[in-house]
Amino acid sequence: MPVIAPLTPRSTRRIAAMALCGIGALGLSACGSTSSNPPATVSASTTSSASSASSPTVAAGTTGKGVARAAVETQQGVAYAAASATQTLDLHLPATDGSKAVPVVVLIHGGAFAMGDSGMETQYAQQLVAQGFAVASVNYRLSGEAPYPAGAQDVKAAVRWLRAHAAEYGFDTAKFGAWGQSAGGWMANMLGATGDQKTIFDDAALGNADQSSAVQAVVSWFGPTNFATMDAQAKEVTACGSKSQVHGSADSPESRWLGGAVDTSSQTASTNISSYLAGAKTLPAWYLAHGDSDCNVPDGQSVELDAALKKAGATQTYVVLKGAGHADPMFDQTQVQPTIAFLTQTLAP
Repeated sequence: MPVIAPLTPRSTRRIAAMALCGIGALGLSACGSTSSNPPATVSASTTSSASSASSPTVAAGTTGKGVARAAVETQQGVAYAAASATQTLDLHLPATDGSKAVPVVVLIHGGAFAMGDSGMETQYAQQLVAQGFAVASVNYRLSGEAPYPAGAQDVKAAVRWLRAHAAEYGFDTAKFGAWGQSAGGWMANMLGATGDQKTIFDDAALGNADQSSAVQAVVSWFGPTNFATMDAQAKEVTACGSKSQVHGSADSPESRWLGGAVDTSSQTASTNISSYLAGAKTLPAWYLAHGDSDCNVPDGQSVELDAALKKAGATQTYVVLKGAGHADPMFDQTQVQPTIAFLTQTLAP
């Protein structure tokens, strides 16, 4: 595979990161790091072998034939459902001779479940398309528009729409990946854990109910995985101290999305990604990356999911960035190449 140059953070992601650090009304404290921090040290990743029962899910449908394209093609604002104007995605389609169907990576933006859009993922989409992937960058209903679990239902609906239109675009329906950061990381983890079982995240009314929402590869950078344990884990991040974001109170981003305080909401338990693993017949491969100085989403969230994935027998890799905070520039500088290598190895363009 060709060497992939590290990405330079674009203005859209910088603006989003600044917004994430400064929304006091949503209970967000300052981010754990800035671009002036010293480079993070990446720890050795650990991978466990999957059992035969945990091999990547082969979703409903067929791989089909490819669709020839002489050059990279981008389609913006493609509607995948009709319940909200928000339910659109941007398609980035690779140049291909059409001899075979191409794998798909679904990019899911972050923003505390309250902000952000598909344009934040353009730089990653361009890197992926250059490696032969088709890419769908998804918009979903945010907490200011619709409460939990609407946004998660949107993400699942987008995956189903992509499979329903596989023949039109030349997608390989058996090779779907999901890559998200922060809140988008929770969404990607949700897709991986619940793809072959019915949960509250499935809404047939959004269309294409006969299609699978499963993915065969998951990438989560600094994503939450269990709202109920975030505050206890935050106390263990010694680099943050009083800067750690509080999640259990009614004004936190997670509570705003749930429509009630994380500490008391009846829906909090359903946010625990690990709780869905036991019900899965098959599990995708996982790549987790988190900074151990994250003051917004403690690295204990990825530690917790990593342990659950190992117990479930999933193929997983967990990378810890020493000294890195939330949305730290070190992720773009050190994790893009191994992330795309993981997706390439797992989905084989």
